[in-house]
Amino acid sequence: MLCTRCRIRTAVTDDGLCTFCSGTRPPLPDGLMAPVSGPGGWGVATWPRSPVGLARAVTALLGLVIAADLFAIGTGLHLRGLWQGLVTDGALNIYTEDGRTAEALYGIATISQGVALPAAGVVFIIWFHRTRRNAEVFDASVQRMGPGWAVGGWFVPVANFWFPYRVASGVWEASAQTSRDGGWRTVSRTPLNLWWGAWVVSLLFTRVTERLWDRAVGAEEVVRAGGLLAASNAVDIVAAVLAVLYVRAVTGMQVERALHGRAPDGPAPAPAPGAHR
Repeated sequence: MLCTRCRIRTAVTDDGLCTFCSGTRPPLPDGLMAPVSGPGGWGVATWPRSPVGLARAVTALLGLVIAADLFAIGTGLHLRGLWQGLVTDGALNIYTEDGRTAEALYGIATISQGVALPAAGVVFIIWFHRTRRNAEVFDASVQRMGPGWAVGGWFVPVANFWFPYRVASGVWEASAQTSRDGGWRTVSRTPLNLWWGAWVVSLLFTRVTERLWDRAVGAEEVVRAGGLLAASNAVDIVAAVLAVLYVRAVTGMQVERALHGRAPDGPAPAPAPGAHR
């Protein structure tokens, strides 16, 4: 049977732990020393590893996503207004220099979105995987899916609407056990649920509106699709803000969990750099 904590080595104790996790491992030969914990109790060569740096990077990149969405809303509504003028009173501004400039600016906004969102997504998935690996150390018994699904779950068609949430749910539950006595405490899942709901709505809404925009032919169709695109960008901003709150919540809980996870008789570790709630 594998160790119930690390799921790597063979269990040797009555409570299902291996020699490393139970603290009964023999001394290393030739004076070698085992890896020591880094600042704040984070492992240097072993898990858990601090997600603080990645959380900062995710937050910064999501800020760029929000800025790109705001730029797209502004330029998109301006372009829509020119088309609206053609529909309502026959104004031909859309065919003038103003119209060409508006289309060029909206194209730049679209490109900026196409760069910012994938960049934020890649770093977010790296952060997501790290927090899942940390959760394996904190409490492997509440993990519903393996660490690999923290990456692969996003790329499975249809299942990507559910698998990452199952991973995130296990991470949240394991990270929330931060009481000094080792007991469980109740932490509201509102940040998790709001972020995931907004992400799903944003993904579906964006797919629908982009298809409508690509298929728009007449001026009235362009006006209608342009309004929906602006609305989908607004929903994307909400999802990005909620993602930032979710990242900060999980990172804060894992920092606190690592600080409280030291041995009862061991020295108190120094605060983790950048620790926050």
